[in-house]
Amino acid sequence: MAVRLGIGAGKGRVIRQLLTESFLLATLGGLLGVLFAVGGIRFFTVALASGSRAFPLQAQINWRVFAIAAALSIITGFLFGLAPALQAARVDVIPALRGGVAAQSASRPRLLRLSLSQVLIAVQIALSALLLIGAGLFVRTLMNLQSVDLGFNREQILLFKINARQAGHKDPELTTFYRDLQQRLASIPGVRSATVSNSPLVGEGTWGSPVVPIGTAAPEHPADGHGTFGEGKDTHILTAGPDFFATMQIPLIAGREFDERDRPDSAPVAIVNEAWAKEYFGARNPIGQQVVLETDGKRQQMEVIGLARNSRYGELTRTFPPIVYMSFWQNLYRPPEEATYALRANGDPLALAGAVREIVRQADPRIPITGLKTQAAMIDETMTGQAMFARLCTGFAILALAIACVGLYGTIAHTVGRRTSEIGIRIALGASRFQMVWLVVRQVAVVTSIGLIAGFVAAFGLSRLVESFLFGVKPADPATVAAALLTLLVAAGTAAYIPARRASRIEPVAALRHE
Repeated sequence: MAVRLGIGAGKGRVIRQLLTESFLLATLGGLLGVLFAVGGIRFFTVALASGSRAFPLQAQINWRVFAIAAALSIITGFLFGLAPALQAARVDVIPALRGGVAAQSASRPRLLRLSLSQVLIAVQIALSALLLIGAGLFVRTLMNLQSVDLGFNREQILLFKINARQAGHKDPELTTFYRDLQQRLASIPGVRSATVSNSPLVGEGTWGSPVVPIGTAAPEHPADGHGTFGEGKDTHILTAGPDFFATMQIPLIAGREFDERDRPDSAPVAIVNEAWAKEYFGARNPIGQQVVLETDGKRQQMEVIGLARNSRYGELTRTFPPIVYMSFWQNLYRPPEEATYALRANGDPLALAGAVREIVRQADPRIPITGLKTQAAMIDETMTGQAMFARLCTGFAILALAIACVGLYGTIAHTVGRRTSEIGIRIALGASRFQMVWLVVRQVAVVTSIGLIAGFVAAFGLSRLVESFLFGVKPADPATVAAALLTLLVAAGTAAYIPARRASRIEPVAALRHE
């Protein structure tokens, strides 16, 4: 550039030349990016979904994406080409022609003053730190959800739902139809036990209505109906048929579970879990106690016949809710609409799907089967959002880290090349190889430190926005921050190793001839 300016080229012409080169590179980069997107979008979608049919992200390429890519390429080429072009056009011609690169590089201090490229590298490192911390938090959340104590055994369970009322079945024949179907399903070869309930334990919200010991006032503004209830004392209701606790493998601490004795004409009964018993009975034994259900303006008195271990009902991220189990056959709660069947298999539960469809077809060919899946698959579907965030953040963090490392390596390698003569003079005057390595590492340390500080500050400031998506981990989790810090330091050190090693091996005689 100094030679061009020295022989009469105007600054505008130099700027136009450099901007043209910048636009050309940006356009080629945009085209390559679009080609990569076309070829890789399906791969990334499949990788993120991990075989889940309920994956919510469906990305596709259209003219809007092409327009945005073209606009970003043009803007990038202009913004990031203008600053170097202006800097090149302002070069001091005489010193540059006399001293070459060394004169330009020696004209300003290097320790604290950062070039534009170094500032951009710091920004990339900050973004990498932000994404790495986010990825770490979501990965920790996913691991916590996958290891959460369910209170029941999710393996080897086949779930499906039917709605016989829509097919024309009415009360009280509806309850009899559901009971007979449970008995027929239990007789399928390979089925260890079968049961029925008004809702699955996880994945579709909960039923709730106030249930209190007799003589105790119901809580104010209790939940009454179906939905997702928050943390609190609201009683969750689940109507269950015989063998429910055996099929789901929820341990009974005391008493018995529902069986054929619990008919519509027998004494109303209920089973409570530990959370409900602790809330209303403390350390007392609830077996044999009378409780009252209040719903839709009606009161129903029941006897507690069993005490069950706590289990999840509704969302995985909440504490064990207080649950009152009621007999599905006694039909004391809201009239059953949809019934959820659970079959515990001796082997692969999906192998029972054909037999299940045939039995339901024989019972009533008008009734469709919905939601046929394993209990494990249903639970995994509730983690789809967290899994997607974890994979997306991890992918973007790796990409940002790779870009930052490439940029850091390129910047440091370029700096070492510009300062070859200076490094040779230092070595000729007695500087050690270690000092030359430190000369390069110091520059990397300054840029990396600035990027890390900015990234961690941004991460702590923005972590509150994703706090509602986290489970079992705090936004400022020390282990996650430490892992992100270590990853970035290792990556930055690796990126700086080759230029630093090259600087330490420069021969003074060859360096002095460099210009």
